[in-house]
Amino acid sequence: MKLLLIAAFLGVTYVEAKVFFEEKFADADWESRWVQSEHKGKEFGSFKLTPGKFYGDAEKDKGLQTSQDARFYGLSTKFKPFSNKDTPLVIQFSVKHEQNIDCGGGYLKVFDCSLDQKDMHGESPYLIMFGPDICGPGTKKVHVIFNYKGKNHLIKKEIRCKDDVFSHLYTLIVNPDNTYEVLIDNEKAQSGELEEDWDMLPPKKIKDPEAKKPDDWDDRPTIPDPEDTKPEDWDQPEHIPDPDATKPEDWDDEMDGEWEPPMIDNPDYKGEWKPKQIDNPDYKGPWVHPEIDNPEYTPDPEIYKYDEICSVGLDLWQVKSGTIFDNFLITNDIEEAKKIGEETWGATKDAAKKMKDEQDEEERKKAEEEAKAAEADKEDDEDDDDLDEDEDIENEIDHDEL
Repeated sequence: MKLLLIAAFLGVTYVEAKVFFEEKFADADWESRWVQSEHKGKEFGSFKLTPGKFYGDAEKDKGLQTSQDARFYGLSTKFKPFSNKDTPLVIQFSVKHEQNIDCGGGYLKVFDCSLDQKDMHGESPYLIMFGPDICGPGTKKVHVIFNYKGKNHLIKKEIRCKDDVFSHLYTLIVNPDNTYEVLIDNEKAQSGELEEDWDMLPPKKIKDPEAKKPDDWDDRPTIPDPEDTKPEDWDQPEHIPDPDATKPEDWDDEMDGEWEPPMIDNPDYKGEWKPKQIDNPDYKGPWVHPEIDNPEYTPDPEIYKYDEICSVGLDLWQVKSGTIFDNFLITNDIEEAKKIGEETWGATKDAAKKMKDEQDEEERKKAEEEAKAAEADKEDDEDDDDLDEDEDIENEIDHDEL
């Protein structure tokens, strides 16, 4: 109550910190909370609950893993509707591409309550799309797409995602002052202003359509020197007959035609003559098109706001399956999100890496042993071949003596 009174006295809107949605897949009953899309024309892959091949904690690291190659995936869940008016919006989840993904999505979508979960597909309207997307060496980015007035807008900045096999935490923060921040593993990867980094609003300024560069505007920094003249001996042919060439002794003019020496590059050739450049006395600099206020621009102090946030879904395509999604969180408490991120993803990431390193070492040793065994088998085969050859030789000798 004291905090509310202080906030009211300062003229500040007080918003209670809340966790609107959280999913850690801590129980086997997750299928009762999530709905599989049945959109016609799509061959959907299935998710399974697993910590994967390597993990830090077998229970805590359980998440939803894509299990079939070359499939669409469509899964969503709903929660109590809320608005992010006057409060931060924090969207957070972890992604683990343990299959060393070559092409596929690792992002989520946030919807309002109009989403038909049974019919969710790529064209279903969404509010926010956020998360990593990888396809070949050219696409390794974090999508941040906002829907504003019915149209999807992509971020203009490049945010590179993680492309290794380990679990990573992705966090999107949208503030009520129309700023944003993207965190990867609880460290800032990008930040800025919504109006500047998305084309949701028309530009504030536009080029004056009535203005044009004056006809006498000279924007050439240098000009040819009008006093410079071409030297008299400048013009020389590019190629000349080889003065050292001689007519072959066996050359027959009647048979071979009139002999001509081969052409060579002329050492005196100077190319096309151009007068030297001097500073232009009439240079006025580059002409800058004057700008005016854009009559179509209208500021929107609530560009960040969504009136109804109600659902989150995984709507994606993967060529190579194996991605694990976990630790979903939607809240308005930035510090609580960081804390939860460290308690979930952060608490097991080092142990997971240790297990993976140990598995890699075991695989390396196994490969070495198999290589040595194969080499030994090869040597044994060669020894057997040598014995067979010796026996053949002895048999031939015995035969000759007989």
